[in-house]
Amino acid sequence: MTDDYKFPLALPSAEKHHMTLDRDGPLFILRLHYKDNRFTTEFCQAILTALQIVENIFLDATPVDMALVTIGEGKIYSNGLDLSQVLGYPPFMDVYLQMLKRLLTFCIPTVAALNGHAFAGGCLLAMVHDYRVMRSDRGFICMNEVDLPASLPPGMCAVIREKLTPTTFRNMVLQGHRFSSQEALDQNIVDIICPEKEVFSKAKELALKWAPKAQSGLVYKQLKDEMYSNVVKGLSVPYHRLAPKM
Repeated sequence: MTDDYKFPLALPSAEKHHMTLDRDGPLFILRLHYKDNRFTTEFCQAILTALQIVENIFLDATPVDMALVTIGEGKIYSNGLDLSQVLGYPPFMDVYLQMLKRLLTFCIPTVAALNGHAFAGGCLLAMVHDYRVMRSDRGFICMNEVDLPASLPPGMCAVIREKLTPTTFRNMVLQGHRFSSQEALDQNIVDIICPEKEVFSKAKELALKWAPKAQSGLVYKQLKDEMYSNVVKGLSVPYHRLAPKM
């Protein structure tokens, strides 16, 4: 029963408090606060758990106004993947790709409140939201794989390709360009820029504006499934089939 959820919820547990899921009227707020919000298997699974909780409540209440806002803390939204997991735990990438796919096609409107830097995997997390609000006074959004160096699996590349113009896509992937907030706004990477103290409130305003679209029930998700069908196919390919053989 959805009434069993007591907010705020610490995820994945009270002992391992990587994020907090809270509710504010029609909005769900997912606050990320774990070691620069670098993605590990446990971190990705906690996000998936949060999404499942929100979806359960949505399905129980639909038709209803509802939206999701995610936000980091301090100067970082997310610093990307934990490379020790990428290199040392083969199943990790499949969990990360699953999380991206789940959020990309989520059943209600989603808004990323970029309180700071969004690098690489953190950039992808932002891009799978429907809307993005970025702080104007500091922080960059970028894909820096070319400088690591590291390749991009098809699904991850497809996310960026789908969301950006060809020129911006090229500059982000091949140049590793760090987009400032103004550049990100000018090139339609984000929807709104504002001072740090306003990022969360502006993100909530945007989420409230579009929350009524959840009244369509699962049609909202079905539309995203169709919009992003090629991206979903890429994100669904098991990573072990793509990884180079040693």
